[in-house]
Amino acid sequence: MTDTVLQKSIYLKATPAQVWAYLTDPDKLAIWFHKPKTALVEGEYEMFGTESGDRLMWGKVLVAKPFTQLEYTFAIAPMGDQSSTVRWFLTEVPGGTNLSLRHEGLPQGAEAYGLTLALDKGWDDHLARMRTSAHGD
Repeated sequence: MTDTVLQKSIYLKATPAQVWAYLTDPDKLAIWFHKPKTALVEGEYEMFGTESGDRLMWGKVLVAKPFTQLEYTFAIAPMGDQSSTVRWFLTEVPGGTNLSLRHEGLPQGAEAYGLTLALDKGWDDHLARMRTSAHGD
């Protein structure tokens, strides 16, 4: 059986530094994703619902190379004791940034497919909100 991996890539009309802020700054994260209490830097983190205040995800930031790469473990209640890994890659392109996501190590098997579908749609929705905010739409 192969590892389940979600991959996404979007182009943003923003500099890598601006996109980095969307990935690490609590106030920017709250716009498109979930809000941590502190900026994402190497070490433990937790993210909370912007409206509910409930803890939604947690893990450890493994790599934080400003403006190029962010990597963290990703755990949510539906995954039980399992953890996956999210990797972000920022590449400067003429006029903006290409932002790539690789979410790997997801639960396997038919019983986990509903979670995979939910995460896949969730990333699409989150990235659309980031694009809207970054582009000032």
